[in-house]
Amino acid sequence: MEVTKCAWALKHPLELAYHDTEWGVPVYDDRTLFEFITLEGAQAGLSWITILKKREGYQQAFEDYDLKKLAVQTEARVEEIIAQFDVVKHRGKIASVFSNAQAALELIDEYGSLSNALWQFVDHKPIVNHWDEMSDVPVSSAESKAMSKFLKKRGFKFVGETICYAFMQATGMVDDHLTHCPIKGQHSSS
Repeated sequence: MEVTKCAWALKHPLELAYHDTEWGVPVYDDRTLFEFITLEGAQAGLSWITILKKREGYQQAFEDYDLKKLAVQTEARVEEIIAQFDVVKHRGKIASVFSNAQAALELIDEYGSLSNALWQFVDHKPIVNHWDEMSDVPVSSAESKAMSKFLKKRGFKFVGETICYAFMQATGMVDDHLTHCPIKGQHSSS
């Protein structure tokens, strides 16, 4: 079998760089985890390359994901962000960042970190899958369904089971690099 990278990452240089350096790398930093909750929620219904191209705009618009700053924002800030930053111009998705920040702070109070609250769904260690084809990779799992239910109950928005699965892939909770991808296994211990 020809050694090749995951097909989704081969269409654009930004996707390839993201695939090679970030996708599937375990993330435990609360700010970075919140960034991915935000980006994956923004991506719903859009292509990932659209979000990657706007990633810097998201970092600027959302205070580099400072949860305490985001949690006190009001509806007025949504209009400012739409007018001033290169983000997906969806009022609901933008407003959800502020309510999600409030919910994230509550999880941090309860669990000690956002990382502890989220990594519990994979027993605090990456799930390493062994897929041969992109068509084998699921869009959700029992773990992403449980995470989605948990987050929704805690007040998060734009955290459906498919978004949670993509989040888990992005943050290394799940390693879904294809078996023939040279990145496979570089970031997990299985």
